[in-house]
Amino acid sequence: MTTHSPSRVWFITGASRGLGQAFARAALEAGDRVVAVSRTIAGSPELIDAYGDRVLPLALDVIDRDAVFAGVAAAVKHFGRLDVVVNNAGIMASGTVEEFTEAEARSQFEVNFFGALWVSQAVAPQLRKQGSGHIVQISSIGGLGGFPTSGMYSASKFALEGMSEALAAELAPFGVSLTIVQPGGYWTDLYTSMQFTAPLDAYGPLREKLAKQFGEGSIDSDPKLAAEAIMTLVDSDDPPLRLLLGSMVYDLAFDISRRRMDTWAQWEDVSRAAEHAIAQPDAT
Repeated sequence: MTTHSPSRVWFITGASRGLGQAFARAALEAGDRVVAVSRTIAGSPELIDAYGDRVLPLALDVIDRDAVFAGVAAAVKHFGRLDVVVNNAGIMASGTVEEFTEAEARSQFEVNFFGALWVSQAVAPQLRKQGSGHIVQISSIGGLGGFPTSGMYSASKFALEGMSEALAAELAPFGVSLTIVQPGGYWTDLYTSMQFTAPLDAYGPLREKLAKQFGEGSIDSDPKLAAEAIMTLVDSDDPPLRLLLGSMVYDLAFDISRRRMDTWAQWEDVSRAAEHAIAQPDAT
């Protein structure tokens, strides 16, 4: 059973392009209002022309905590409430773990983790006060498993998911839902705008192997399909903590989970032998 509250207010980061813009359009087409957040408002005039004052463009960088809090306050002042918050802003850098500089590694976390953290912190008081709302954290299949040359991206998404699981439990008593969404491949500019580390010769064979795999062709999906899934999600009376988007990631998630469970089972004796409760030792 699902319900659709009339004219909900969405707060969507990374709304100027890709999945974020697809989410914004789907919400607006459903009659909702959207706070379209991005570092620039380049994609917003087109939305404003089509949907008028149901769109509030906000130009801010999610890594700026003060700007995020000010932006959320402005959104609430403008529309009076927030109903759906989508942490979609994200970047991806490709490279082996050894190749990342400190600045490159921190950049992944600044946007993918801290940006979502600041938004989550900023909207939490409003959602608690309302006693309602839904936070949608856009993660990745990389938040479930690490893969060669995307390890730092996965690390940022692992961090996002760990924080989000705790946040979901903390906000649930206030009537606020949270869902971690793990999308598959969609035709966005995530890959075309991707940055690359300076390659080390030692990883040349690995890169050649990966290039061959990618060279076989990638068949990704229209972002509109992801947007349709998000609309179904936020319309649900009982939204899940996690949602996979796409057949490939659905199958891969089960494969990763089964392999982990198999490994845990194989090492069960060692795991259990490492625990035997004793009384607290004397401090002396």
